[in-house]
Amino acid sequence: MNRLTNAAKYAAIIMSLIVTVTMVSGCKKNNTDVSSELNKSDIEETSQDMTGSGIEDSDAGSQSAEETAETESTEQTGSDFEGNTEQIETDAGQEETQNPYIRQKEPYTGVPVYENLEHIYMNTTWEYADHSAISDGYAVLYKASGQRKNIVVGVNAGHGTAGGSAVRTLCHPDGSLKSTGGSTAAGAATATAVSGGMTFYDGTPESEVTLKMAEILRDKLLLEGYDVLMIRDSSDVQLDNVARTVICNNVADCHISLHWDGDGLSYDKGCFYIAVPDAIKNMSPVADHWQQHDSLGASLVDGLRGQGAKIHGSGSMAIDLTQTSYSTVPSVDMELGNASSDHSDETLEMLANGLVNGVG
Repeated sequence: MNRLTNAAKYAAIIMSLIVTVTMVSGCKKNNTDVSSELNKSDIEETSQDMTGSGIEDSDAGSQSAEETAETESTEQTGSDFEGNTEQIETDAGQEETQNPYIRQKEPYTGVPVYENLEHIYMNTTWEYADHSAISDGYAVLYKASGQRKNIVVGVNAGHGTAGGSAVRTLCHPDGSLKSTGGSTAAGAATATAVSGGMTFYDGTPESEVTLKMAEILRDKLLLEGYDVLMIRDSSDVQLDNVARTVICNNVADCHISLHWDGDGLSYDKGCFYIAVPDAIKNMSPVADHWQQHDSLGASLVDGLRGQGAKIHGSGSMAIDLTQTSYSTVPSVDMELGNASSDHSDETLEMLANGLVNGVG
C-alpha cells in the first residue's frame, strides 16, 4: 500500500513538472512569436526604407496619425512628447501620452527613404525640434518621375501659418540675442514664430504669391530630376520657422525659402538673398554651415541674373535670421522683389527658371 501511495505521489509530482514545463514552454513560444512578429515588422519596415518609407504614404491607404500612434503605443513606452496629446490605454492597463502628429519609429540603423507624396511630420528626436512652438503640420515630399538625381530640394513658401504671429521662438538655439534688425529688432532673444508677411500694392498677400512661386518651382525642379520637399503645400501649414528648418535639416539636401521684401519702397528693387552676418558666424550650428548658406544664395542669384531678373545691389544683404541660425544643410532666404514687384505668371515662370539654374 505504501509503495502504491508513494508511486501515486511520484506520478503526481511528475505530472506537475510536465504541466509546469509545458506552461513555461508556452510562454517562451508566445514570447518568441511576438519577437518574431516584431522582427518581421522591423524587417518589412527596413525593406520599405530601402525602396520606400518607414513613414507610410497617406495616399496609399496608410494609417492615420492617430492610428499610427495607437499602434506604436507599446513601442514608445515612457516617451514624453510635447504638443497636442491624447491618452492611450496599453495592454498592461497603463496610460501613456502620445502625440498623434508624430510618426516616430523604434530606432533602426537603416537610412530612411521616403515615399512619393509622403507627409513628413516633425520628429521630436531631431536636433532643435524642442525649440519649435508650432509643429503639428507636415511637409509633403514629391519625387521626380524621370531620371532622378537623388537630391531633395526643400522649397519653403514663406509665411502661411495661421496663429504664427501670436507665438514666439528663440532667435538662436543657444538663446543669445539677435545681432541685426529685420522683422525682429536687434537685441531680441525671441522672434515671431511665423509672420503674416506683407501685402503687395495691388492687394495680394505675400503668402499667396510665395505659394504660387513654390508650386511653379516645384514642378520645374521635378522635371529636372530633383525631388522636392514642399514645406508648405497649401494656404496654411502649422509649422513655424524653426520646425520648417528642422524638417529640412533631416529630409532635404538644401533649403530655399521664398519671400518678397516688405521694405515699403514704391519701386521694384529686385532680387537678393539674405547672407549670414559676421556677428553669428562663430555660433553653433552656423559656424559649420554659413559658407554653404552664402554659396547657395550666390548661386541662386547668378541663376536669376542669367534669366534677366533684376538684382538688388550686390545680390545679398546680411540679416540674422531664425532659418539660417538653425540650419545644418545649405539654406537661404531668397527675396524675389518687394511689394512693388510684378508677380504675374510670366514673371514667376522666369524667376523659377533662374532658381532652377541656380540649384544646378
